[in-house]
Amino acid sequence: MEGKQQMMEREATGQMTDGVGEQAMGPALMASLASVGLSWYYFFVRGDRERGLFVGLWPPTILAFASYFNQRRMRQQLDSITQPGTTIKNAIDSMMGNK
Repeated sequence: MEGKQQMMEREATGQMTDGVGEQAMGPALMASLASVGLSWYYFFVRGDRERGLFVGLWPPTILAFASYFNQRRMRQQLDSITQPGTTIKNAIDSMMGNK
């Protein structure tokens, strides 16, 4: 059975990663939605089907880049937590920007 401190550590790291994901995906999500709207505009309103299809390919690329950078940031935070000699309190303080 795990101790109370281990349960608190697990909950704290879970909350940290949730916040990172939301922070990174906000601008990327807005850019991809704008790209979809622009694609529909070119495809249906202007009748330029090739340009509409080209712009329609941007959202998956934008979201893929955002996902990559999000995973990279989470990996860096995980590495900072699991370094030898690092206490959980110090790791959480550094992730929250208190240090």
